[in-house]
Amino acid sequence: MLQSMGISSGMIFRSHAADKKDDDNLLESLVSADIATSSDDHDDLELPKVKQIVEAIETEEEKQLARQEEEAASVKGHGNSFCSPALFVLVLLAVQNCGKNLLMRAVMANQPKFLTSAAVLGSESIKLSLSTLYIILVMRKSPLSILRFLKADQRNTMLLAVPASAYNLQMSLEYVALANLNAAIFSVAVQSKLLFTATFAAVVLGKKLKRIQIVSLVLLTCGVMLCNLDRGGANASMDDRGNATKGILATLGIALSSGFASVYTEKVIKGGGAVIKPLDADGNEYGLAYTQVQLALMSLLTIGVWAIMTDFATIIQYGLFHNFSFGAVCSIIMSALGGLIVASVLKYADSVLKGYATAMSVIMTGMLSMVLFGTSLGAIYCLGIVNVVMAVLLYNGKDLEAYACS
Repeated sequence: MLQSMGISSGMIFRSHAADKKDDDNLLESLVSADIATSSDDHDDLELPKVKQIVEAIETEEEKQLARQEEEAASVKGHGNSFCSPALFVLVLLAVQNCGKNLLMRAVMANQPKFLTSAAVLGSESIKLSLSTLYIILVMRKSPLSILRFLKADQRNTMLLAVPASAYNLQMSLEYVALANLNAAIFSVAVQSKLLFTATFAAVVLGKKLKRIQIVSLVLLTCGVMLCNLDRGGANASMDDRGNATKGILATLGIALSSGFASVYTEKVIKGGGAVIKPLDADGNEYGLAYTQVQLALMSLLTIGVWAIMTDFATIIQYGLFHNFSFGAVCSIIMSALGGLIVASVLKYADSVLKGYATAMSVIMTGMLSMVLFGTSLGAIYCLGIVNVVMAVLLYNGKDLEAYACS
C-alpha cells in the first residue's frame, strides 16, 4: 500500500508540473487506481491524502503567483505614482546631488591642499561602516554572514575591482572639476555621461538606440555647449574663478568613466553567463547591503593602492587627512550617503524616477548656486538647462504618459 501510494504521489508531482490542465482528470484516475488496488480498510484514508498533496501543490503555486503579482504591482506603482518610498527616494537623491555639488564647490573654490585620495578613502570607509551596521542592527545578521557572502560570491567580488576603480576616479575628479567650475556649470556638464554610456553600449554591447534616445543625446550635447558658452564675458562672476579647461576635462573624465563602468558591469558581471546569486543560511538571497559592503571593500583596496603609489611620501610626512577642513569632512560624508542613496534608487525606483531626480537636481543646483555664490546665469544658460533637462527625461523615459500622476 505505501509503495503504491509513493508511486501515485510521484506521478502526481511530475504530471502536475508537466501539464496543469490535466490535473483533475489525473487525480480521478489515480485515486480510482489506488482505491482498486487497496484494501477496503484504507479506502477512506487514501483519498484525503492524495487530495492534500494536490492541494498543497496548488496552494504553493497560488502563493508564488500572488508574490509575482505583488512585485509587478509594486514596480508599476513606483513608476505610475509618486508615492512613498519612491517619492522619498526621488527627493532625497535630488537634494543629495544638489547639496553635494554646492558643498564641494564651496570647499574647493579656494583650491585647498588636501589629498583627494584621502577624501575617497574616507567616503568609502563611511559607506562600509554604515552598510555593516545596517546588516547587524537592522537586518539582525551576524558579521560572519558578510564573510560567508564574500566567499560565496568570489567571482563578482574580483570583477567589481574595475567598476570600483572607475568610481574612485569619478570621486577624485569631482574635486578637480569643482575646484575649477561653478556648481551650476558642473551639474549640467556632468550629464554628458549619458552620451558616453550610449556610445559604449552601442559599440561594445551592440545595442541599438531608439529614435527618442538619439534625439535626447542631440539635445544633451546642445544643452551642455550652450551652458558652457554662457561662462565668462558679460556674465562672468566671482564664482567663475578657476581653470575652465581643466574643469571641463575633469568633468568629461567623470562622464567617460561612468559610461565605461556601466557598460562593463552589464557585459562582464551581468552578461558573463547565468548569474547564480548566493543564498544565506536561511535559503534567502543576501540583501543589497551586502553588495554595498562588497563594492566598498573593493573601492578601499583599489584607492588604497593608488594612494600608496602616488601620495605615500606626503602621507608619511603630514598624515592622511592633512589640511582637511570641516567642510571637506562634510563633503566626504555627503559623498558616502550619495552612494547609499543611489543603491536605494535601484531598489525602490526605476530609471524614470532617477531621471526626474537628476532633472530636479540640475535645476536646484543652478538656482541655489546663483543665490549662495552669486553665479551669473544668463538666458543662454537657461536655454541650455532646458535642453539638458528634456534630454535626461527623454533618454530615461519609458512611455512617459504612463507615468503621469492620475
